[in-house]
Amino acid sequence: MRKHALLSATLLLAIASGSPPAHALTQDELIAKIQAAGYSKVRDVKSTAEGTTAMAVKDGKQVHLVIDSSGQIKQRD
Repeated sequence: MRKHALLSATLLLAIASGSPPAHALTQDELIAKIQAAGYSKVRDVKSTAEGTTAMAVKDGKQVHLVIDSSGQIKQRD
């Protein structure tokens, strides 16, 4: 009974904290996220050791992107 109460309390804390469930984006969802951040012509999406990489265009210039496991999009020069 005590184990059940502890498990229930832990679950309630996780829900109350607003922690999103772990969910890996599909390639289509990832491309949509990149486009929503202002990039176009997204291509060459690949999973690498540093995260997911892609090529895209922003402000008329081709850029190399790295998307980390938390979904942060960063441009690489």
